[in-house]
Amino acid sequence: MKMIIFKHTADLQKYLTGHNIPDRKIGFVPTMGALHAGHGSLIAASKKDNDITIVSIFVNPLQFNNPQDLVKYPVTLEKDIVFLLSLGVEILFLPDVEEIYPEQTMTEKMYNLNGLDAVYEGAFRPGHFQGVCRVMDRLLNIVLPGQLYLGQKDFQQVMVIRKLISLLDLPVNIIIGSTIREQNGLAMSSRNLRLTPSQFEKASIIYKELNWIKENRHSSKFSELKEKAVQVLKNNGMKTEYLALCNASDLFALEDFDDSVPMALLIAVFCGEVRLIDNLLL
Repeated sequence: MKMIIFKHTADLQKYLTGHNIPDRKIGFVPTMGALHAGHGSLIAASKKDNDITIVSIFVNPLQFNNPQDLVKYPVTLEKDIVFLLSLGVEILFLPDVEEIYPEQTMTEKMYNLNGLDAVYEGAFRPGHFQGVCRVMDRLLNIVLPGQLYLGQKDFQQVMVIRKLISLLDLPVNIIIGSTIREQNGLAMSSRNLRLTPSQFEKASIIYKELNWIKENRHSSKFSELKEKAVQVLKNNGMKTEYLALCNASDLFALEDFDDSVPMALLIAVFCGEVRLIDNLLL
């Protein structure tokens, strides 16, 4: 199986036009590299549903509010290419920064996300989701997919991108893949590569505490369960940045459990210097 690597927009679009591939049968999996089984599950779903699957690898500088996070972001391109070949991916789009942002106006564009970018991740990472929207605006208009495959692990980001697609009025369906986890329950993430073996094991407690809250939601208030869960994480050397209960359809914060609406738990935790996020639908 051959995989074609494109670095330039014009070449990719010429290829897609020349091969007469219907837009609605293009599956797209955008990534920032350091690929793992979570990405693999999205790629497998795309290959099942579409005539062609396009994966992009682009570490987007505009979504890093902390410059040190960008410097430390793991780059494993050779390994990623071997991984994509093993999965039978047809096309890898591998642009540089100048290709994605050829004009200054693109890096300054703003999107009205109705507050989705101001809470949880957005509150602690100002500008992050505007950066996500800028890169997805470019990528979606370059690839023109029918189906876009995203992971539930980045739950708030999925909601933001869904809003972006609505704003741009693009005929793109979002398919959300389940969070893929390590054997100890830790959500798979490129950031896990930065954890020491000891931190990797301790980080498994994040998912355990989310499940503990879910299991006890009918017997205690959320505020009480939250306090206990945060303390357990603290006792294991982790600092909780936020642990929130929200309406899973609009991210509106809930003070307590409400079975009349879809609910989700969202969490961000520092394990050493590594910031980890997770979520659980209730």
